[in-house]
Amino acid sequence: MLDRRSLMASVQKNICVPEPGEGKTSAPLPAPQGEGIINVVELLQAHSELQERFQRTTNALGSAAHDLKTPLAILNGYVELLQSEKLGSLNNRQLDVLRDMQSSGKRLQQFIQDFLTYSALETGGLKMQFAAGNINECLSDVCRLWSNRFQEKGLALYFLANDKLPVFLFDSPKLERVISNLLENSFKFVPGGGTVWLHAEPHMWERRATDQPASSGERRRQDTSQPNAVKVSVSDTGPGIPAEYQQEVFDDFFRLPGNENQEGMGLGLAIVRRLVQGMGGKIWVESDPGAGCKFSFLIPFKPSVNPAGKGKNR
Repeated sequence: MLDRRSLMASVQKNICVPEPGEGKTSAPLPAPQGEGIINVVELLQAHSELQERFQRTTNALGSAAHDLKTPLAILNGYVELLQSEKLGSLNNRQLDVLRDMQSSGKRLQQFIQDFLTYSALETGGLKMQFAAGNINECLSDVCRLWSNRFQEKGLALYFLANDKLPVFLFDSPKLERVISNLLENSFKFVPGGGTVWLHAEPHMWERRATDQPASSGERRRQDTSQPNAVKVSVSDTGPGIPAEYQQEVFDDFFRLPGNENQEGMGLGLAIVRRLVQGMGGKIWVESDPGAGCKFSFLIPFKPSVNPAGKGKNR
């Protein structure tokens, strides 16, 4: 969203429009007395109202999702109790119905969790908790959680630990969520018989230094003689993503044309983007239609003081 200063500059620019001429530069047209100021005030008021409405909507969605968590957990608990046959034996048809109920319940739980995470990220309620850790162990744990589902679909999942990665500060639960969402994305779109690779390596990330003011006309950059970040990639042999959508896939509720009926709400990659940015990193995708895609993100070894959790990669 535009801040107040940007909006003022945009309005002033639109008020002073040069007169069109044949190769001549004309003086700006003066705005009618008082009209420009009124327009600015009205636009700022409308902008403020939209922000407040968006905040209320986000909070309402978060509250509704939270209210659904407990009754859904109870329903799933009863399904598991019936499946255990502690309340009586069941025939095959009844067991099939319970399996379908359990599967639907888990999907709904994931939708609710996505809404809660999205709401917390939008309202600033989800804080990063950095602690020193081994990222190889973190990635390996996520792979173990997904290995059975990948095998059931006939997908190969490969991950090889990288001994060159040091112990550094990162938010392990948030990073696990990032990797899980990326693996889930591949799981959805890669057909049976396909392959998914998870890889991590040290990376020299050239970034503008934020701790020292840059002198006039000079760009101070951090020393990149040694790796200062980790680069994590998830590659697959899926259908790929057209170039015109490789920025939009990280937008809220976005679905690729033709995938509107795919399960999910289009929040998985949007949550990934916000979490990566919250850890001071950035994420992007490389893909050619029909040749799979590769999602990569960078996370600095030293977390930034004020990481941005909102906004888009540009």
